[in-house]
Amino acid sequence: MSEEEEPLTGSAKDRAVDAVLRAAIWAARRLPYETRVPLFGALSRRVFTPLAGYGPRIAENLDYVFPDMPPAERRRIAAEVADNAGRMLIENYSAPDLLKRAAKIEPEGPGMAALMEAKEAGRPVIVISGHFGNYEAARGCLNGLGFELGGLYRPMANAFFNAHYVRTMENVGKPMFASDRTGMKGLLRHLSRGGRTMLLNDLYIGSGRELEFLGRPAMTAVSAAEMATRYDALLVPAFAIRQSDGINFRVLVERPIPDGDPDTRMQEFNARLEEMVREYPGQWFWIHRRWKLKWGKGKGPGARPGLHPAALPQRKRRN
Repeated sequence: MSEEEEPLTGSAKDRAVDAVLRAAIWAARRLPYETRVPLFGALSRRVFTPLAGYGPRIAENLDYVFPDMPPAERRRIAAEVADNAGRMLIENYSAPDLLKRAAKIEPEGPGMAALMEAKEAGRPVIVISGHFGNYEAARGCLNGLGFELGGLYRPMANAFFNAHYVRTMENVGKPMFASDRTGMKGLLRHLSRGGRTMLLNDLYIGSGRELEFLGRPAMTAVSAAEMATRYDALLVPAFAIRQSDGINFRVLVERPIPDGDPDTRMQEFNARLEEMVREYPGQWFWIHRRWKLKWGKGKGPGARPGLHPAALPQRKRRN
């Protein structure tokens, strides 16, 4: 440990969770990729998710958004969420294998032409996504085409786990910036010089705006839109959709979000992500506390009943 580094601190539970995950990751990486990925999905369903206490939170979020959903369907989605989280974790700790597969993906969608034009022109790019499928498969796919997407990350609450998880993100692409004051300054410099980055914009942000997501009020960061306007950066959503084999992905680059005020642009992103979540509910991280406003928790104007999802217009499903 260097003199500048501070010792990691955390609870005994954090240390235990990290120890279990480290041991499991070490063992899994001794197995073929096609074996370790589904294995980690199963371990996440049966061990990691219960150990971390995420099961009740997934159930609570699903109940909040889909109160009329049959219990069996809710349990099925919750199991898929846990499975996808485990697969994503070991995929990201298997960067060489993940990137090898990502390099074979042909990205599709109406935003690819604009993305290529921005790259050729040296224009800054903000690829915006969420904790869906495996976002690193999308970043790895685009980086394989020379986009050099870095990223912004929120350090995990478990400091022991965060220390080595950050390295997995750097293996997919650099530069990575922590979402603190120093990191944000670094990201702004990066964009001002024509850099490109991927941002995940589906976490609760108390200092954000109260926008709608899945028919419920959700505090949403608008900084991605503000930065896009400030640096004339292309703002384009992209998603990696896990395929039925559980290992491969489609990478979809959607049409860019048009210029406008930050709230309107980020509401449009919420709508794009919502479309993906409705179509593939088991691939989104219902683990996060996305709706702290639901019982008046967190910052913001406060909880409101919101719209029942069934009352919202349904978007056309993708083929």
